Amino acid sequence: MFAAALAALALAAGANCRTSEDSLRSPALDGTLPFTVYLPAGYSSSRRRYPVIYFLHGLPASPYAYRGIGFITSALDALGRPAIVIAPRGARDGDSDPEYLDWGTGRNWETAIATELPRYVHAHYRTIRDRRGRALVGLSAGGYGAVLLTVHHLDDFSVIESWSGYFRPTNPAGTAVIPHTPAQSAHTLVPQLRADERKRPTFFAFYVGAADKRFRAENEQLDRELRAARVRHVFRVYPGAHDQSVWSAHARAWLSLALDHLRPAAAP
Repeated sequence: MFAAALAALALAAGANCRTSEDSLRSPALDGTLPFTVYLPAGYSSSRRRYPVIYFLHGLPASPYAYRGIGFITSALDALGRPAIVIAPRGARDGDSDPEYLDWGTGRNWETAIATELPRYVHAHYRTIRDRRGRALVGLSAGGYGAVLLTVHHLDDFSVIESWSGYFRPTNPAGTAVIPHTPAQSAHTLVPQLRADERKRPTFFAFYVGAADKRFRAENEQLDRELRAARVRHVFRVYPGAHDQSVWSAHARAWLSLALDHLRPAAAP
């Protein structure tokens, strides 16, 4: 299989290479869901269980955008804080902008990523097997996906981070909101977060670039709504626009922030 060949190449590159590729059969997508796996140093020689950061890439994208997590793995290596990273495919040929939502038979991306993928990961990797060991982090459309999927699955994830994301589904250019249901808008889900806060505490953090003309206003709107509802969260506006330089500059700090709110790696 293609995934097995990639994994073999990664091993051949050297003993310290800890990024490979895996895949699962997804009924939700009526096909295969591949994903990149980053394992922390010492994973193969220990019996510890690790927190998992599920990282969602931006959209629209090629079918191989999920492989582009070098800046994430470099940031984690620099931090020296052990965690597993799982970066799933969020687009494919003929479906480059599905927004991480369920659309119907063979195109149910939310179910594939929020339900099928964690189930597979927990069965095949040494993970912390409760919500306090799982984060959803994403950039741009991946930030939208991280917010929606976490709020829809609060029993399964306890940390949300959106990096330059938005909070309602948009067209591929990100310039207009597309028709959607109330459940597909984070703005309408704010009361649910407030009601759930004591039962299932969730760490919610998001940021946007000061020069991000498409998404800054909506990020500021959600910040106001969360403050009005007294939902605890972290919000920042950083110099920069909607581009990789912003995400790379803050990756280390924001991954550390996520790990601060997850259970640390521990012996079983």
